[in-house]
Amino acid sequence: MKAIMVVGTTSHAGKSLLVTALCRILSRRGWRVSPFKGQNMALNAYVTTTGAEIGHAQAVQAWAAGVAPQVEMNPILLKPQGDATSQVILKGRAVGRTTATNYYEQYFEAGWQAIQESLARLGQEFDLIVCEGAGSPAEINLKHRDLTNMRVATYLKAPTILIADIDRGGVFAHIVGTLELLEPEERSLIKGIVINKFRGQRELLQPGIEWLQERTGIPVIGVIPWLDESFPAEDSLSLLDRQQSSDNSEINVAVIRLPRISNFTDFDPLEAEPSVSVRYVGPKETLGYPDAVILPGSKAAIADLILLQRTGMAEAIQNYAAAGGTVMGICGGFQIMGQLLADPEGIEGHEGRYKGLGLIPLRTVITSQKIARQRSVTSKYPQTGLPVVGYEIHQGRTQLVTNDKEETEAPVYHSLFDDRSLGVVDDSLSIWGTYLHGIFDNGPWRRAWLNRLRQQRGLGSLPTGISNHREQREAMLNALAETIESHLDLSPIIETAP
Repeated sequence: MKAIMVVGTTSHAGKSLLVTALCRILSRRGWRVSPFKGQNMALNAYVTTTGAEIGHAQAVQAWAAGVAPQVEMNPILLKPQGDATSQVILKGRAVGRTTATNYYEQYFEAGWQAIQESLARLGQEFDLIVCEGAGSPAEINLKHRDLTNMRVATYLKAPTILIADIDRGGVFAHIVGTLELLEPEERSLIKGIVINKFRGQRELLQPGIEWLQERTGIPVIGVIPWLDESFPAEDSLSLLDRQQSSDNSEINVAVIRLPRISNFTDFDPLEAEPSVSVRYVGPKETLGYPDAVILPGSKAAIADLILLQRTGMAEAIQNYAAAGGTVMGICGGFQIMGQLLADPEGIEGHEGRYKGLGLIPLRTVITSQKIARQRSVTSKYPQTGLPVVGYEIHQGRTQLVTNDKEETEAPVYHSLFDDRSLGVVDDSLSIWGTYLHGIFDNGPWRRAWLNRLRQQRGLGSLPTGISNHREQREAMLNALAETIESHLDLSPIIETAP
C-alpha cells in the first residue's frame, strides 16, 4: 500500500497540523487520501456513522481529505481519566481501563493486530495513507511499546517527514538528536525535515538549514511560518495557550476548564463568532460576570464535580444561576448540573453517590454500557423547527425527576429537541443541559442561542440564516493547505512513495 508518515521531534511539534494539510493538498492533486493514527491519546473524540469513537483530530483530517471519518483511521484511542488510568477504545469500542504500566501487557498485541488490520482495509480503499506519529519516535525507554511511530513507518516502508517546532528553541538539537536515536533502518526512512512555527526572516535561518542538510544528508523540505489560524487541538494543554477574544466582543462566555475536560472542540464555533469572547476559567479562578457559563464535557464527571465543590467554583456557579445567569451543561457538564450522580460500580473511579449542583432536577447513574452515536433532531428551543445534528458519547443514564415543591412553585423544564433524552431547558431559558456534542456547529441554532444573550444586553439580533460551522471549517482547511503548500516541497516524499 502507498503511505507516507509524519513524526515529530516532540509533542505539539505540528504533526496533526501537517497531516491535515497534506490530506487536503494531496486530495486536491487527485489522490484518494486517508489519514491514519494507530494510537491516539486524547479526550477530544468524534463518533462515526457506525457509532465508533475515534480521535477528533483524525475526523478533521478525514474532512480535509474529503472523505467520511471511519474507525480504521484511528484504531486505538486512549482517554485519560485523571486517576493514572485510561479508558481503552479499540476499533471504536470501549474495551476496558488500564494503567500505563499494564497497558503493554494487556493491549499491545491486540493493538498491533488492530493497526495492521486497519491499514490493510484502508490500503484497499485509498490511493495513499498519510500516517501520523505521536510524541517523539526517539523515546528510548518507551520504544519497545510504541505502536504509533517508526513501528508503523517500517511496517509500511513509508517515506517519513520529521517535523520540529522552532518556537521552543533548540530546533537543530531536537532534529539531530532524534535522528541519532533512531535505528539505521528507521533513519533511512526519513526523507525530509520540516521546521514549524518560524517567526523570523528566512535568510537568517538559511545557514542553519544548510548545516543541517550537510550534517544529516536529509533535505529540509519546508519552513512553515507561525500560523495564527485556530486549529482543533488534541489535548487540553492547548487551552492554556488560547487567548481571550477581541475587546470588540459584545458577548462574553465563560467555559469552565475542568481538569478532565473532553470534547472542548465543541466551542470552536463560538470562538469563531466575531461578536463572542470565549474565556476558559479554571476551578480556582474567579468566575466574574459573563453573559453565559458553560460546563463542558468531562471524562470523569464525578471527580470534576468534587473539585468544583472543593474549590468553591460550584458555589460560584450556583450563585450566578440564582442571580439569573445563563448556565449550559454539555454531556458531563449536564450531569454535573443535576441533583445526583451515582457510580455504583466505580467505573469513573469514584464509587458511590454524589450531590450535584442542583441546577436541574436530574439523576444520573454511570453504567458500563457506553452510548456513542450520531444524532439528527429538531429543536424546540430557543427556536422551534431548526434541524440540529451532533453526537453522543457518554456512560451515564440520566432521568429528569419530579420536584418535591408544590406544582405551582416547581420550575418547568422543556425538551430542547424532539428527543427529550438529549436535553432540557427551564422556563426562563436560563438553565440549559444537553448530551449533544457539536451543538454549536449548527449555525442557526447557535445564533438563536446567542441572540437570547444579546437581547438581555439590549443588543440587536444576529441573522440566523447562516451556514453550519463545517463551511467555516472548509474555508480554514483550504487556507491551511494553501499556506503550507506554498512553504513545502513534497517531491522528495511523493517521488519515494512505494
